[in-house]
Amino acid sequence: MRIDLNADVGESYGAYGYGDDEGVMPFVSSANIACGFHAGDPGVMRSTVRLARRHGVAIGAHPGFQDLSGFGRREMHLSPAEVENLVAYQVGALTGIAAAEGIKLSHVKPHGALYNMAARDAAMAGAIARGVRAVDASLVLFALSGSQLIDAGEVAGLRVASEAFPDRGYGADGSLMPRSAAGAVVTSPERVAARAVAMAAGTVTTAAGQIVAVRADTLCIHGDTPGAAAIARAVREALGAAGIEVGPP
Repeated sequence: MRIDLNADVGESYGAYGYGDDEGVMPFVSSANIACGFHAGDPGVMRSTVRLARRHGVAIGAHPGFQDLSGFGRREMHLSPAEVENLVAYQVGALTGIAAAEGIKLSHVKPHGALYNMAARDAAMAGAIARGVRAVDASLVLFALSGSQLIDAGEVAGLRVASEAFPDRGYGADGSLMPRSAAGAVVTSPERVAARAVAMAAGTVTTAAGQIVAVRADTLCIHGDTPGAAAIARAVREALGAAGIEVGPP
């Protein structure tokens, strides 16, 4: 069995440091780099590309809503054309930064509210997929398992990687719990690692204790979760112990 282990990184900007990119990067196989709208800036984007290259990690764009003060986690209601342009702009920006370092992007993963809204909104999902395809149809689209974004990526002719989140709580319908809810963020390295192995095998335990099916081609570790480096190490070691190879999709 083989699975990708990704992390959301490059989310510092200006004078503000955010997340533990240096600690997480040695343990993941894919890095989702913020593109300057919800977080990140040109300098951070370039330094994060270099960090990923140093560790042999595949890089991808992590586009979000243009909402630095809300970290891209507040819903915004844009037209499909606006969403398509928003995504194409950010993917294009990181494509250029990566080219300056002699690297090609491998994937795209929407961030925060953009990601969660696209999981349930077919029009938004389709706009994201079109924005990705317009820049580079060879990019893999990361999308929540069982979501509208999976379907939209496939309709657009993109290769899609179904994603699961061992460090996040799940509702009974397979959606991610709002971060404001108790139990929405899992911070115990041992617990996150056990959840990662279960997800690789096709199940997730919800906050209410139900076991539901999930497809996981890629698992996400959030670089801004407290103790992110210890979590990433524990997950990587647990996957290895279970005989699961880690590598980009």
